Amino acid sequence: MFLENIKQSSHKRGWIEVVCGSMFSGKTEELIRRLKRAQFAKQKVEIFKPQIDTRYHEEKVVSHQGNEIMSTPVPSSSNILLLANDVEVVGIDEAQFFDMELVNVCNQLANSGVRVIIAGLDMDFMGKPFGPMPALLACAEYVTKVHAICMHCGSLAHISHRTTNDKNLVLLGETDSYEPLCRDCYNLANQITQ
Repeated sequence: MFLENIKQSSHKRGWIEVVCGSMFSGKTEELIRRLKRAQFAKQKVEIFKPQIDTRYHEEKVVSHQGNEIMSTPVPSSSNILLLANDVEVVGIDEAQFFDMELVNVCNQLANSGVRVIIAGLDMDFMGKPFGPMPALLACAEYVTKVHAICMHCGSLAHISHRTTNDKNLVLLGETDSYEPLCRDCYNLANQITQ
């Protein structure tokens, strides 16, 4: 009976997709690609990013390669629910900078039939799970882990190694502050700095 009701229902089905990896791995590029495809298909799309991320543009999500898409900067994840009205697809960039409530926000959106596409760092510069990302990875239907190239040996990189002495968890930066490293080169770099 339950399965028959699902088959006959016209209920919109939502889900959560997460694109994760280190800095310079193409997370935002992939997010923009998926969102532009949805826009091309004439789906109603809303894109959000943390208000603190003004590296390339105050209102646009911009990849390192220069691809961009308009977004709405928000101070906290709860604002996303207030602003994502009558949408089919929600995109969220730099998810690691949001509060833990982002997990509930994304689940509420998916449960209401929205496709939620999230991009973010899965680990911080110390190689530890970052913000709400581990919980988002756990509840997502689809997970894509992308990799950069290690700046030291050319292997696949998965850690954003900080090249400055700043110990704050959040440090917005580019190649002036970070380099992608593989596990071995990251461990070696940490032995040298200790």
